[in-house]
Amino acid sequence: MRIEISDLTVKRGGRLTLDHASLSLEPGELIGLIGPNGAGKTTLMRAMLGLIPASGLSSLAALPPAKRALIAAWLPQEREAAWPISVENLIRLGRIPHRRPDADAAHIEAALSRMGLQSLRHRAVTELSGGERARTLIARALAQDTPVLMADEPIAGLDPAYQIATMQLFRDLADEGRTVIASLHDLGLAARHCTRLVLMDQGRIVADGKPVDVLTPDNLAHTFGIEGHFAQTKEGPVFQPLRVLS
Repeated sequence: MRIEISDLTVKRGGRLTLDHASLSLEPGELIGLIGPNGAGKTTLMRAMLGLIPASGLSSLAALPPAKRALIAAWLPQEREAAWPISVENLIRLGRIPHRRPDADAAHIEAALSRMGLQSLRHRAVTELSGGERARTLIARALAQDTPVLMADEPIAGLDPAYQIATMQLFRDLADEGRTVIASLHDLGLAARHCTRLVLMDQGRIVADGKPVDVLTPDNLAHTFGIEGHFAQTKEGPVFQPLRVLS
């Protein structure tokens, strides 16, 4: 599904936290939102989904809530578990918008399998490690089976193997025709797996395009204050941060 936002703006306490953001996001894209802490990545996604007050246009926020839940799955940063629900039943919550019990089991099993959680299905989420809980919440979003997946720092707290596996999963979902948007701090994984990067700083979109066109020396210096090296290899794009600029 194509997503359109135009002049999306958020103000909090008189401060501009999202400054007239405009984007067109297409099916089949894995879009990495990158930028320093406080750049506006989370605010952008929440405003796109209509979760916070904003001015401007978002084609997702314009949908009725019931319709929006069938179109976009949202994976927030927060991963705290408030009650000892089982892994399987937490994933089952992703099926609520569909109201199709006949189809639930297959989607739940597929989500458990994709995130390697079959052996934990009966475990209470309150007993899981942070990484296991993160994988469970990703599985819940997968079970929702929407054409759009939006994830806020989905690989934070995962060990390297699951970070890579999750990014590959997101790329597979994009290759299947979904629109996947994820905020990321690991520029190496973003460069490796994303088809497109959107660089933000101080609430503004400052660059948008292919990783090679976004992770330029000027953008790295002005936005992150670092020097890095981007290369195309036979295994795919590679990015390595090198040093902090004084």
